[in-house]
Amino acid sequence: MSQGDAARDGAIRLAARLEPRVNQLARDVVERQRAEIPGFALLPAEMRDVEIAATARHAIRGFLRHVRGVPDIDVEVFRERAAERAEEGLPLVQLLRGYHVGAEVLLDALGELARPGEEAALQSLTRMQLTALQATVEMVTEAYFAGLADQQGAARELSRALIGGDGPEEVAARCGLSLEPGYLVLSVRAPEPRTPVAVRRLLRCVVARLAPLAEGRVLSLPDECGGCVLLPSRIALDAVAGRLFSRLPAPPVVGAATAVTFQEVPAAAERARRIAAVADKPGLHRLRDVLLDYHLSAPADSAPELGALLAPLDHQPGLIATVAAFLDCDFDRRRTAQALDVHPNTVDNRLARVVELTGVDPHTARGVQLFGAALTLHRIAGRDHR
Repeated sequence: MSQGDAARDGAIRLAARLEPRVNQLARDVVERQRAEIPGFALLPAEMRDVEIAATARHAIRGFLRHVRGVPDIDVEVFRERAAERAEEGLPLVQLLRGYHVGAEVLLDALGELARPGEEAALQSLTRMQLTALQATVEMVTEAYFAGLADQQGAARELSRALIGGDGPEEVAARCGLSLEPGYLVLSVRAPEPRTPVAVRRLLRCVVARLAPLAEGRVLSLPDECGGCVLLPSRIALDAVAGRLFSRLPAPPVVGAATAVTFQEVPAAAERARRIAAVADKPGLHRLRDVLLDYHLSAPADSAPELGALLAPLDHQPGLIATVAAFLDCDFDRRRTAQALDVHPNTVDNRLARVVELTGVDPHTARGVQLFGAALTLHRIAGRDHR
């Protein structure tokens, strides 16, 4: 047997010892990326703990098959992941650093398993891994930029033209796309502040879930809070809700408005955005679901003065929360006390202090209307991301 054949056989034997450790190695890759890559801990949990781990397992098993000379290594997974990361806005340097970390974990494991006399086998595997890493990095980079190009392609241009009312007919004709007679416009936002990557990922997940309903005819345009999604107006809201909120781990807040014609999309998009901005919980919201909040969110001369009703309570611990709970509990002091985890007498004392400070009694019809409106404005002021 030649020296080269002996090194190859030794490499196969050494690599075979990694087979039982593939799952553990994939977990090690995730943990090392968490420790070494800036911003990794801020990525969505399902990306870190599910997708990246699965990609690592696929890469390790592929390398081990390559060592044995098995030719059918599926590289499409890496291309798909790169395109998805591009759409979600993950920096390319962070993506490529992840692959380098994976290679380091694999080589470290091989070094630990190597026995005296297997230096040539270890050297051979190192060369093979570096060659594979170079090929993967080139392929991933190409797929990442292809994903960016797709993101900035014709569909995105048409979305922007429709939402902005900027010549969508001309854009559709130039790009070879067709316009729907009307659109169901959805404004999607995360229920709480998230990183830009997580926000882009949320919009991509929403679009992916709705695409089957629209037979692929779904348009989207991201923004800093989530983004806008355009569906054919023939699609029922109940079907949209069924697709969106059945399995998503962190359901979004979605405002919905209908544009009867494509010319009405800009107004519908603004209406949907305002609905999503004032909605106080995840779910699909129409105008009638948030009518008072929506009405109060519009600029008005009286809004600052109405909002100032709560100003005297700002630095008094528990007073605003007590008024809000009292209204939510339909003026039942015992339920209010339970909601706040205090004694009913404490509720009475706090409400008396509210009357003293504001001159408005939340027990009266006028007080209910004023405090309800003021609390809505107070909540909207902290929620509207525009």
